[in-house]
Amino acid sequence: MKLTLLGTGTPTPSLKRASSGYMLEVGDDVMLWDHGPGAYHRMMEAGKRAVDVSHVFFSHLHYDHCSDYVRLLLTRWDQGADRIPELKVYGPPPIRRMTEQLFGEDGAFAPDLTARIKHQGSIDIFVTRGGVPPRKWPKPEITELKPTDKVQGKNWTLTVAPASHVQPWLECYAYRLDCDEGSVCYSGDSGGVAPALIELAKGCDVLIHMNHYFSGTEPTDIYRVVCGNHEDVAQVAQQAGVKTLVLTHFLEQIDQPGVREHILREIGKVYSGNIVWGEDLMQVPVKGPKMFRME
Repeated sequence: MKLTLLGTGTPTPSLKRASSGYMLEVGDDVMLWDHGPGAYHRMMEAGKRAVDVSHVFFSHLHYDHCSDYVRLLLTRWDQGADRIPELKVYGPPPIRRMTEQLFGEDGAFAPDLTARIKHQGSIDIFVTRGGVPPRKWPKPEITELKPTDKVQGKNWTLTVAPASHVQPWLECYAYRLDCDEGSVCYSGDSGGVAPALIELAKGCDVLIHMNHYFSGTEPTDIYRVVCGNHEDVAQVAQQAGVKTLVLTHFLEQIDQPGVREHILREIGKVYSGNIVWGEDLMQVPVKGPKMFRME
């Protein structure tokens, strides 16, 4: 199993951090967990192409978690030239309706797709890429998930749980993947000390958790419940007993020398495992180093 952080930022545009995106490689499967603005470019920098991707899991449909879906699917379809399986797409409702509105025969990109299917110049390119006309319309395999669902892959199992974020306006999930090589849990944009997330992450090797802001600076009480801060993240990781905590989804004001170290030190007073300050393109060992404590 190989874990690469593609995007560790927020909706705020940044040249340093792409928006949310994570890549898991298990056997022949290349899975993306969210694919926000800039995550596609980071994926290419990590050495992967759209045609390499087999599965996409969306935690929720805020644009900073899904807007590079358009680029991923269209590029994969175009470069794949009908020679690879359809993309397997998972997420909360309304991912099926969103996909149809984007890529269906009456969708936003229908004129583009029609031209690439019917224009002779595009047909010629399709043939040079190994395709055999007539070209098929893209039909991604969409699965709308529910909390407590499980997805069974080749030698891996993914479990779904509710996240604490912006329900009921958007359905929001956390994910955990288990295989023989270890376990990785992703909080999505879960905030607060969420019991369902703690239960999902119990004993996992790696927990990727939103750490959006510095505790105590939230503008309202409800903001704290929906956006992760370092005090709550420490409690979640400690109560779940995870081995490595990966912090991500940083506002710029905490992504500063001195502030980072202060946050890490305070988390370390509560949580006894490994702590990683996530960076774009960082590869995180799933079976990390054993912790030791200075007495």
